[in-house]
Amino acid sequence: MTLNLVEGWKLAPPNTRFFIAQSEGAPMVKDEQAGAWTKAYTGGKFVRKSSEFRDIISHDGPFEPASGRYHLYVSLACPWAHRTVMARTLLGLEDHVTVDVVDWRMNPDGSWSFNPDEPGATPDRVNGEHHLEAVYRRAYPEWTNEGHVGTVPVLWDKATGTIVNNESREIIRMFGTLAKALGATTTLCPDDLVEEIDAMITSNYESVNNGVYKSGFARSQDAYEAAVSTLFDRLDELDRHLEDREWLVGDGRGTLTEADLCLFTTLVRFDLVYVVHFKCNLQRIIDYPHLQAFVEQMLALPGIRETCDWTHIKHHYFWSHQHMNPYRIVPLGPRTGPHAPQRGPSLG
Repeated sequence: MTLNLVEGWKLAPPNTRFFIAQSEGAPMVKDEQAGAWTKAYTGGKFVRKSSEFRDIISHDGPFEPASGRYHLYVSLACPWAHRTVMARTLLGLEDHVTVDVVDWRMNPDGSWSFNPDEPGATPDRVNGEHHLEAVYRRAYPEWTNEGHVGTVPVLWDKATGTIVNNESREIIRMFGTLAKALGATTTLCPDDLVEEIDAMITSNYESVNNGVYKSGFARSQDAYEAAVSTLFDRLDELDRHLEDREWLVGDGRGTLTEADLCLFTTLVRFDLVYVVHFKCNLQRIIDYPHLQAFVEQMLALPGIRETCDWTHIKHHYFWSHQHMNPYRIVPLGPRTGPHAPQRGPSLG
C-alpha cells in the first residue's frame, strides 16, 4: 500500500539558536499545570511551541563528533525524549553519550526537576543542578526572564558548557552522525531513504505524534473532534500500510529507521495513557492487528523494552496534568498489551 506523504523535512542549519515559532494571532494561555507544551491556542485548538536550540553535531562546526563529549537530559515519560534514548541504544552510543533522567512529576509551571530518590530518575551528574531550568540558564542566562520553560530532551555539550539542541528529531539524526564518526556500521537513516524517512515522520507528526495532544488539550468540542478524526484516519492508514511489511519505509518488508522510532513512542503510550487521558478512545492500538504487531516487534529489539518505564509514563500524565485530572487518580489498567508491571533497569 502507498501512503500519502508530505514534502520532506530537513535539519535546521547550524547556529540557528533560539528559533521560536508561534502561530500568528494565537493568544498565549498558561494554565497552572499545562506546562511547556500548552503555550498557544487558536479557536480551541492546541498549538505546540517549537524548540529553541537548533545547533548540530558536525565535522565543520563548533560541535564536533567525539566520544564522551555529549550528555542527554531526558524524561522517560516524554515520547519526544524517548526517541533519543532509543536512538542512543540502537546506535550503540551508551558508552559515548551519558544520560540523566528527570523526575516524572512535572512542576506546576511545566518545568522538570531532578530527584535521585525516585526509582528510574537520576541526579544531574554533569552540572549538579536540581532543576532543568538551571541547565537552560547555564546556556542562556536570560532564559527564565524571557518567559521560557525548558523541555526535554536536551543535548548538552560538556566541552563548551552549553546546549547543542533540544529538538528530538534533530538529536536522533545527529546521533547517527556521531555513531558513524565513531565507527558504527548501524544506521537509522540510510542515505537512499532520507527523503522517505523525513516524509513519513512529517506525515505522522501532526496527525499522530502531536495529534494525541491536540485531542487531549482541545478546548472546544469541534477542535477535539477534528483532532481525533484526523488521528484515527491516520492510524487506519498506517495499519493498512503495515499489513505486508515490518517497518514503515524501505523496499520489501522495509528497513528499521528513525521513522519507526518516532511512531513507536506515541503508539506504546496510546493504550496506557492516551485512550483515557486524552480521550483518544475510538480504538486502542491493540485493536489494530498490524500496529500492535509493530509495537511488539519494536519492543523485541535489543535494549528497547528497557527504555520503556511504564511507571514514569503513566504517573507523569495522570499526576502532572492536574487541570485535567484534579485528584491525580492513576488508572490501574490496561490488563492487556505490552505494559508489564515491572520497571526496566535504570539508564544511569
